[in-house]
Amino acid sequence: MTLEPVDALGVDAAILFSDLLLPLAPLGVPFDFRSGDGPVIETPLRSHAQIAALARFEPREELAPTFAAIHLLRRELDVPLIGFAGAPFTLAGYAVEGGHSTHFAHVKALMYEQPSVWHGLAELLAQVAADYLIAQAEAGAQALMLFDSWVGVLNEADYREFVLPHVQALFASLAATGVPLIHFGTGTGHLLGALREAGGDVIGVDWRLPLDAAWGMLGGGVAVQGNLDPTLLLAPRERLLAGVDDVLARAAGRAGHVFNLGHGVLPATPVENVRAVVEHVHARSAR
Repeated sequence: MTLEPVDALGVDAAILFSDLLLPLAPLGVPFDFRSGDGPVIETPLRSHAQIAALARFEPREELAPTFAAIHLLRRELDVPLIGFAGAPFTLAGYAVEGGHSTHFAHVKALMYEQPSVWHGLAELLAQVAADYLIAQAEAGAQALMLFDSWVGVLNEADYREFVLPHVQALFASLAATGVPLIHFGTGTGHLLGALREAGGDVIGVDWRLPLDAAWGMLGGGVAVQGNLDPTLLLAPRERLLAGVDDVLARAAGRAGHVFNLGHGVLPATPVENVRAVVEHVHARSAR
């Protein structure tokens, strides 16, 4: 699944095909996948005792197949390989809620009612994610992406109090890898300034905010990844490519723009539409 998009679409980089929840199991939070429900945590973390029982682990031993896959991929790929991990808030979101959530009420209750317990959990998850990403870089990943898929549910004040210090520490741990660091989130237009403070050489921007406006909020000295709406890949070709042109026009040829979707490819997306976008961006970039 990592090689397939490169071979079929001609994209400029590959991302390791793996689930962001993998570190939860050796941490002490087993999970399963149920059809129609996605990942499900049988025993969500809801108490101080449960969280205190979690233990940091050696990813090179507990998640060894990931690094074996990286070694194999580097031998096969002619494009850079991006490693990734889930960010502390997103991992906690699954572990505390028990699966996907809309309001993240249990996570927020933990933050507000037991802030010291929350910070202990977030610190541990940041250390686990950093260990995992460092090991991926050692195995051959040429860039690293931190996925904070659900952090947009927080307001800026809560992000700064409960999340930012731990993500800053995580990115500080990754600096010695020497590879580009990508900080990705969705629904984070109101958090862009704080995300930049938290760290990353590249900040992901989703489709909810025009690319030029987002870049203006981030300021100079940082690259931007994004930000085509994934649902446009379901649209008629003319409208789809007009959306691509709008993103490129807003980037205005500035150095540091990584064209990408604002989030993942939807299951019903026609492959030929994705290929058309890749070819269109390559053609425009060659001018």
